Amino acid sequence: MATIAVDFDGTIVEHRYPEIGEERPFAIDTLKMLIKDRHKLILWTVREGQLLDDAVNWCRERGVEFYAVNRDYPEETFDNNPHFSRKLNSIDYWIDDRNIGGLPDWGTIYRMVSHHRTWRDLLREEARSASLSSYEEVHPKKKPWWRF
Repeated sequence: MATIAVDFDGTIVEHRYPEIGEERPFAIDTLKMLIKDRHKLILWTVREGQLLDDAVNWCRERGVEFYAVNRDYPEETFDNNPHFSRKLNSIDYWIDDRNIGGLPDWGTIYRMVSHHRTWRDLLREEARSASLSSYEEVHPKKKPWWRF
């Protein structure tokens, strides 16, 4: 089970801040699958006040309930955590459109989380698979010399 911080604008929905843009393809379905897989999702956004409430309600109306919003855990406050800040401490994954290289599609994001793969791992696996299949077409496997 992982703790995953998810950005809102540009990640779950298209950038239309302060409005709420259209859903990015498969974002809500993927978030629901991650929740079903027992991951803790934290909505991590620059939105505050009513704009934040609108984003949380938009997700809730579509069946996505976050473990926490802009904090490490739901009960975190200045009173019970004197070091409270907007900086999250215990995150396994960050899903944000401002990643270096941009935002992968939500299917790739799900594969990365559920199979514990990095973006680099997936690229290597795809390249290896593509090169092996083309290599094997040209050079079929030979029987090892020790087998008759």
